[in-house]
Amino acid sequence: MIKKNYRTGAGSNKSRLRRKILGWMAGIVLLSGIAAGLAVFGPNTGKLRDQYLLIHTGDTYETVLLRLKSNDFLLAGFTFDILAQLVGYPDKVKAGRYHISPSMSNYAMIRMLRNGAQEPVRIVINKIRTKDDMARFLSGNLEADADELKRLMDSDTFLSRFGLRPEQALCGIIPDTYEFWWNTPAAGVLSRLFQYQQKFWNPERIAKAEVLGLSTSEVYILAAIVEEESNKNDEKPDIASVYMNRLKAGMPLQADPTVKFAWGDFSIKRVMSTHLKITSPYNTYLNAGLPPGPICTPSVISIDAVLNANKTNYLYFCAKPDFSGYHTFSTNYATHLINAKAYAKALNEKGIR
Repeated sequence: MIKKNYRTGAGSNKSRLRRKILGWMAGIVLLSGIAAGLAVFGPNTGKLRDQYLLIHTGDTYETVLLRLKSNDFLLAGFTFDILAQLVGYPDKVKAGRYHISPSMSNYAMIRMLRNGAQEPVRIVINKIRTKDDMARFLSGNLEADADELKRLMDSDTFLSRFGLRPEQALCGIIPDTYEFWWNTPAAGVLSRLFQYQQKFWNPERIAKAEVLGLSTSEVYILAAIVEEESNKNDEKPDIASVYMNRLKAGMPLQADPTVKFAWGDFSIKRVMSTHLKITSPYNTYLNAGLPPGPICTPSVISIDAVLNANKTNYLYFCAKPDFSGYHTFSTNYATHLINAKAYAKALNEKGIR
């Protein structure tokens, strides 16, 4: 009896030990499963300094992983790497601009990157004066290279597809809000802008340009001068009328903003006689007619101000001496001289030279 009870106790101890081991193993498996689940579906983004990850054309997986780590996008880079390798992301890297949100999981990030599910870039184009400035602006917001953008804007072959010449390249860009994929190539960016411009010139606007005896590019060039002359939209149709009247009369436009453009110095506050002597096709004091290209990208309001210019006899205008930003208009040179002297006196009193 004593011997039998001993064996039963030993068997019972072994059974309890076996159950404990199995319990530990089950716990380990459960914890491993939880850990794996967290590694895949749990949050793995840290305190983001930049919510967008930029992947350049030609970037390798190693470059992407390094960028994620070095910019503190990831809490644990090794878990991202393990899952990325398992699903084959290293062979499916796609360029683009990707939004990495707080508490994003490895699964969500890798799925987004692998599918190329990037977010578009919204670009607002306002007044830009030169092709170089436009190239820098676009490349500052997109992957497209500034030098390549400038080369295309100087290319007769590329521009001819849109009815433009190099000096008219900016005529193909209407200030507005646009959306692009960040990695759109330079040719794609400009093509998109130029195609929008072709839609902008609808039959109604084209008909109005024809009535004025101007091409759409000439309307744009004149609108750029109007844009630079005044910030007051309500007087732009009158300013446009002055220049239209001068063109019809064969008078030089004598537009001060074109002289500043010719000098490449937009900080000039007061155009003096010495400024008027510069030899340039953009100096409308020395050259009759419109300049060869726009001196900025004018607003739609300025373009429509030219197309709907008021019917006036004005040939001159001068800034008002109260510095309100408005102008005084006149039909003859004698009255214009009086207005010009009053404004010059106001400038002198303010010490503007």
